[in-house]
Amino acid sequence: MFIGGISALLLQSLHPLAMAAVAEHSDYRGDPWGRLQRTSYFLAVTTFGREADARQAIAQVRAVHRRVTGTAADGRPYAASDPHLLTWVHIAETDSFLRAHSHFGTQPLDQAGRDGYVADMALIGAELGVPDPPRTEAELAGRIRAYQGELAATEQAREAARFLLLRPPLPPIARAPYGVLAAAAVSLLPGWARRPLRLPRLPVTETMLVRPAGHIMVQAIRWATTAPRPAPVA
Repeated sequence: MFIGGISALLLQSLHPLAMAAVAEHSDYRGDPWGRLQRTSYFLAVTTFGREADARQAIAQVRAVHRRVTGTAADGRPYAASDPHLLTWVHIAETDSFLRAHSHFGTQPLDQAGRDGYVADMALIGAELGVPDPPRTEAELAGRIRAYQGELAATEQAREAARFLLLRPPLPPIARAPYGVLAAAAVSLLPGWARRPLRLPRLPVTETMLVRPAGHIMVQAIRWATTAPRPAPVA
């Protein structure tokens, strides 16, 4: 989720209207970890929580979306509740988390499992206002291709990428581990998404260094966040 989340933010930033909404209404620079905590809570409660709690979290997000409106630098109006923008954010997030699990998960999903994940995410997307969200991996890939013609890296998107990858507000001791996670996140992006953000593509380095280091870092996080097994009862 760490790697998939960073990759999703980079991919989502490529829609100029979605990025304008984030830049003008989100406090991601001033309170990035608070925003991450809120996003993590939403993902956790909609995935593992009770239905009533999940619906409450979704209702809160929809209420926030209704207040997020404005005009992008190119003069186009935007609204976070716009079904077209909601769809882009949803499919970029779903694709990024699926890619992250496929590359860094302990038990990669088979095709039926990947389709099942997309279908599960579609339930959340539909509740958030996404019309007819994709329900298979093939549908997800097709929907992302359909958006490519309207994607571009604005200066706001490049600034967000620099903040996420190069200038995160972290103490020095945490920068190296975070750098591994960030590099692993970039390695998941397709070439057409990297070029506008001016992110390099280094296949050999990524295969030989970045992804193995990402696996080690994910294993360390998994070990640190997994509760120990209860002691056997005598």
